[in-house]
Amino acid sequence: MKYLEINVRTAAIIHGFDGDNREIREPGQDDFTTKLVAIERIQSISEQYLLVTGSHGRVMYWEYEGGLAQLRDRLDAAGLMLP
Repeated sequence: MKYLEINVRTAAIIHGFDGDNREIREPGQDDFTTKLVAIERIQSISEQYLLVTGSHGRVMYWEYEGGLAQLRDRLDAAGLMLP
């Protein structure tokens, strides 16, 4: 399994959907922390957020430091980007 070391803070945790198909959302935290994240957990990456899977069917939006270009370069250098 491959891991990415990255500084993140939880922006939101999505626990599922209610009866009206609205997200059941829990707010995140204030402080950044360094994590080793299994690459397989990453669902998508934007300029500001990683969307990652969690336990019990949850997904989380993590705000990360460094920006999309820097993260893309790191993934490419590790051979994790398709041409």
